[in-house]
Amino acid sequence: MQGKKPFYATPQDAEAAFYDALERADLDTMMSVWTEDEEPVCVHPRGPRLSGYAQIKASWKQIFNGGPRLKVRLSNQVNLQGLLLAVHSLHENISVAGDDTLRPTVVTTNIYLRGTLGWRMLVHHASPGPMPPDMVSESPQILH
Repeated sequence: MQGKKPFYATPQDAEAAFYDALERADLDTMMSVWTEDEEPVCVHPRGPRLSGYAQIKASWKQIFNGGPRLKVRLSNQVNLQGLLLAVHSLHENISVAGDDTLRPTVVTTNIYLRGTLGWRMLVHHASPGPMPPDMVSESPQILH
């Protein structure tokens, strides 16, 4: 993002900017949410752990250049907040523009850190959630 970085007064403001940037495929706004003062961490569903601003930026650039726009509806939010750190646990219900396919929920933890530029994302960890009942087969699933 060129020029002055936005000030996010609350972790909720930073989270709103994050999901707005995700839906609009706006790399500059997406990266304005992330901390540059600490070593941020990002895990996309079924992806490797990415560490550092440069790796995270490259991954979002690839996602934004790779396909259709996403629509994200958040649910089951649990927010914990202290003076300098906030942890948000939530479900991302993702759909793709023009596609009504039922998709598994993404279970997500977002961690925000308060600094001189307000609240910034330190960690985004997104994992595939359980399959919706309509997608579960009748055969038993063996985990181990």
